[in-house]
Amino acid sequence: MRLSVLGAGAVGPAAAVLAASRGHAVTIWSPSGRGTAGIEGGMEAEGAVRGWFPLRVAAGLAEALDDAEAALLAVPAYAFPDLLPRIARALPPGLPLLIAPAASLAPLALDGLLAARGAPAVRAAIGAMATTPVTARRRAPGRVFVATVRAAVDVAAVPSAAAASMGALATALFGHASPAAPSALGAGIANANPIIHAVLALTNVTRIERAEEWPQYGLMTPAACRMMEALARERAALAALFGTPVLDLEESLHRANGVPLGPLAEMAARIAETRGAVAGPAAMETRYVTEDVPYGLAFYLWLARGQGLAMPVTEAVVTALEALWGRDLRRNPLLDGLDPGAIAEALDAGYGRG
Repeated sequence: MRLSVLGAGAVGPAAAVLAASRGHAVTIWSPSGRGTAGIEGGMEAEGAVRGWFPLRVAAGLAEALDDAEAALLAVPAYAFPDLLPRIARALPPGLPLLIAPAASLAPLALDGLLAARGAPAVRAAIGAMATTPVTARRRAPGRVFVATVRAAVDVAAVPSAAAASMGALATALFGHASPAAPSALGAGIANANPIIHAVLALTNVTRIERAEEWPQYGLMTPAACRMMEALARERAALAALFGTPVLDLEESLHRANGVPLGPLAEMAARIAETRGAVAGPAAMETRYVTEDVPYGLAFYLWLARGQGLAMPVTEAVVTALEALWGRDLRRNPLLDGLDPGAIAEALDAGYGRG
């Protein structure tokens, strides 16, 4: 297929080379233009995907989407408020788009923007991927390190009836299994990163502030894992209210890293042994906080308020991180104008679809 990848940080290029390795023709676009600087006709991949793979660089969003048969949006969640309106204006009628990961209610927000454009009949489904098809780090302008290719990624859609077709699309592009999630809400809260990253940031804030090098899996100690598990239990209770089960943290690590299932701290230690020291963030402006709290933990709290559910551990962690970082970490523009008590109905039909 002809795939357009929107986003050129680390995950976008890694997904692009993975798709190219599977025989797809890939175009990549950077919203800022910085991410594609230095990509001269292709990229060198290291790690789980190896080799040089041709990539076409698009100068603009319209050019990126022109003649595409599918698109993948792979940007940090904090870029959604500015980027989704641009995509809604440029997305060709009927072009299927996957969002990875589908944090908060990004697929529903985009569907609402598309509905405002005109006739719903010409709109394709929006795929909600619970996480990214790869984990990656950018080594150089023309080189990306693909740390892992996931074995499975849950996929939902707006409208929910399109989950199977969007999962088949994701599998065709990236090769992983795509179990159908019951709704985009399930995909939006299924990613383990907000829980794991928030606790790592909280328990290692002085290391981050001092720009020290520290191994994130090596510091998933039993105490830190107990806090992660408490957050995960509250998230599972929230998901149950919507009838959408979520993977536990152990299964998420197993899918991402291939380590045998076991106690969370033991799994993290095994990842540290097999992958080496994966460095945690070394600057306060880290997506572990600026992305994973507003579009992860704080999003859970917003949903919980609409259902009358108390999430005291999640509330405490968000409050503590706000005090440490000295900023509001609950602002999420994707939720403006949405009613948390009516989310289930909106997800099933999509804005303007029913």
